[in-house]
Amino acid sequence: MFLLAITCAYVSKTLSGSYMNSMLTQIERQFNIPTSLVGFINGSFEIGNLLLIIFVSYFGTKLHRPIMIGVGCVVMGLGCFLQSLPHFLMDRYEYESTVSVSGNLSSNSFLCMENGTQIFKPTEDPSECVKEVKSLMWVYVLVGNIIRGIGETPIMPLGISYIEDFAKSENSPLYIGFIETGAIIGPLIGLSLASFCANVYVDTGSVNTDDLTITPTDTRWVGAWWFGFLVCAGVNVLTAIPFFVLPKTLPKEGLEDIAEIVKNDKEEKQSEVRKKNFLPFMKSLLCNPVYMLFILISVLQFNAFVNMISFMPKYLEQHYGKSASDAIFLIGIYNLPPICIGYIVGGLIMKKFKITVIQAAHIGCWLSLIEYLLYFLCFLMICDNSSVAGITTSYEGLQQDLHVGNVILADCNMDCNCPTKIWDPVCGNDGLSYMSACLAGCETSSGTGINMVFQNCSCIQTPGNSSAVLGLCDKGQDCSMMLQYFLILSVVSSFIYSLSAIPGYMVLLRCIKPEEKSLGVGLHAFCTRVLAGIPAPIYFGALVDSTCLHWGTLKCGESGACRIYDSTNFRYIYLGLPAALRGSSYIPAFLILLILRKHRLPEKNASSETMLEAKFTGKENEGKEMDQNSKVLNDDELKTKL
Repeated sequence: MFLLAITCAYVSKTLSGSYMNSMLTQIERQFNIPTSLVGFINGSFEIGNLLLIIFVSYFGTKLHRPIMIGVGCVVMGLGCFLQSLPHFLMDRYEYESTVSVSGNLSSNSFLCMENGTQIFKPTEDPSECVKEVKSLMWVYVLVGNIIRGIGETPIMPLGISYIEDFAKSENSPLYIGFIETGAIIGPLIGLSLASFCANVYVDTGSVNTDDLTITPTDTRWVGAWWFGFLVCAGVNVLTAIPFFVLPKTLPKEGLEDIAEIVKNDKEEKQSEVRKKNFLPFMKSLLCNPVYMLFILISVLQFNAFVNMISFMPKYLEQHYGKSASDAIFLIGIYNLPPICIGYIVGGLIMKKFKITVIQAAHIGCWLSLIEYLLYFLCFLMICDNSSVAGITTSYEGLQQDLHVGNVILADCNMDCNCPTKIWDPVCGNDGLSYMSACLAGCETSSGTGINMVFQNCSCIQTPGNSSAVLGLCDKGQDCSMMLQYFLILSVVSSFIYSLSAIPGYMVLLRCIKPEEKSLGVGLHAFCTRVLAGIPAPIYFGALVDSTCLHWGTLKCGESGACRIYDSTNFRYIYLGLPAALRGSSYIPAFLILLILRKHRLPEKNASSETMLEAKFTGKENEGKEMDQNSKVLNDDELKTKL
């Protein structure tokens, strides 16, 4: 029952986390903030986790662990609800556009007017400027994410330690594999929910969507990000209910018939643990070479993982020209099922073949290295920048140096009096995109909403009638094929990497003392959050911002969210930085293998394995004593002996 409940808790917490990661671009556009600030909002979850992780990990085993986990689920639900509040407290979303459906502009003021004057310009009214900033409503999302992080704190360390305390040692890898599977089912549901919400306009129900001049593929589109947070809040609260009826302790699995003996033995051990305090435990962990090297590996790998998973939807949008909804859906379909299968298979292998610590370390290291080498094939899945006149290409369609600076005006639109900062792209029938219909030199238009067509465009060099439609031009069939190759490669990589995860995690659990496992897992989580979870999305977001080619414009003329990135530099940062981080993690990985090999004993029996684990848990004398007996008792023999 506890295994089922904790698996559901993992589903709910990862559902919320994956949904939050998937909605980062929608939040960025809704509040018109840079990617680095969005990264800080995303990293605030780890800040909330940090506030309690060490306290919960150390003192949690002395309290009622199931109830603490249940309270954490309720707090997560509260955080998700708080994240959705800005939608109900602020005005409707307004996107920058030269085309107005509100009647504020004359019917042709957004077109080329050679003999007139454009009346469109950013406002300088201070009251409207305050309105545009939306009174820093993104702070609600930030605080809600911190609260969600606080609520998530007890689930992982207390849940894992509860299983380790009351499950057979050979069964715990399989149980943890099931839990990790729940941690994959959650994102699968979360990404499906995010894909649906991203395809629904943020103010649906309060605006006429037929009047919209943008589609989900437009970088100004904002989906109904708030709706998913309400769903996540409800799921988290419902998940908490079973934990309030579960017992504080359980008899050791396999020894239920002699529960009283186990209980007395456990109470004796707990009395010994109480004699020790926090500092000796910390000293023991910090002096454990395998444990410290494993933390270093986790920090480096987690930096790479956070960067890739947080910005993968944005990468698919910008590099391959997909909508946010399609990008999120593809991640869920191609990446999560193989990860789920990999976790289950990894746990089964550990259980069936009774994998030792040394074997687990080798499996985790070499499988991860194989996946890392395959990862470099992603650099070959290339798509060119979108051809936008005045930004990535000249008005003649020739590629231009992106470092020279934008040349928005040309001879064909010099006399049109066009706004040069407003991003309202159109696609000409010459296959070239333009920042607006005015900058394309279009003189007339027909149709309404997204079906609007512009004619007589002086900058579009095509025989016959030159015309344009709203939106950027499609990237073409070649780019679609590259996306398919990228996704197929991600399927193989995800399976191999997840297959190595359970053996690697067992190295962490088996290299520390049983009474230190809760603190050890908590300290491991603390280090990965301080050194990876919090800073990674911030510095990675700043690097992504550095590749922006054109920023959106607010009513007061200030910069908003980025509209188009340099696809080539974005690819180098998105793929190159994680590759460097992961590559450096294999140095401590090989050191762990060398340490384990150095202390390997000649005999390959269970008592030798016990001595090896004892070498790193400070129980070497106990290991030697067991080796002298050299007899391994199964459960039935142990019952008889007791």
